[in-house]
Amino acid sequence: MKKGLMLLSLLVASVTGSAHADDAAIKSALGSLGIKQADVQPSPVAGLKTVLTDSGVLYVSEDGKHVLQGPLYDVSGKEPVNVTNKLLGGKLDALKDQMIVYKAAKEKHVITVFTDITCGYCHKLHQQMKEYNDLGITVRYLAFPRQGLNSQAEKDMQSIWCTADKAKAFDAAMKGDAVSPATCKTDISKHYELGVQFGIQGTPAIILQNGMVIPGYQGPKEMAAMLDAHQAALQAGG
Repeated sequence: MKKGLMLLSLLVASVTGSAHADDAAIKSALGSLGIKQADVQPSPVAGLKTVLTDSGVLYVSEDGKHVLQGPLYDVSGKEPVNVTNKLLGGKLDALKDQMIVYKAAKEKHVITVFTDITCGYCHKLHQQMKEYNDLGITVRYLAFPRQGLNSQAEKDMQSIWCTADKAKAFDAAMKGDAVSPATCKTDISKHYELGVQFGIQGTPAIILQNGMVIPGYQGPKEMAAMLDAHQAALQAGG
């Protein structure tokens, strides 16, 4: 986080001299700080631009003089809405075809879990998959190597996601079996980048259907109770 704050401070200094920073200027300023991916989009707040980067989601004033980092909430309704995560939900949907999915026979809820095959609590969650599924919870996995890209975990998870039977390879890895190298067009760095944009710092990290992030392990019964409560609250408010 200290590195991110330092980058933001430098970004403010870089663009302050500009009377009006357009999209190209914002991208240029970010590029000079080593942020290679910058997707500038409108925001629901007048005078701000949303910038999706490989270091997270930023909000930059149109004159380029102010930068905010963190989730943006709409509190105009009965329940606060995380606008940032709602936007990221579209990017999450775009990765559906790359998810390793354990579908509940009688599906009531769907959660997306950013996981790491070297994470103890990720192992615990996976060992209880039948219980989650029996409670109506479908679990979808994306890769989030905690040690970063180019780590051994990243290489192994890339191989898993490139195996013909990804679920079988994932099951084996979660039991401690060695991972056989494999390559394909799938790029799990996209999973990792999205996790960073969601603000994920550890695994397992659970994304609910409304974009809410639940950090850390939740047991099957606790998860089911939480999901039922969220669903009831949404229905009551809707």
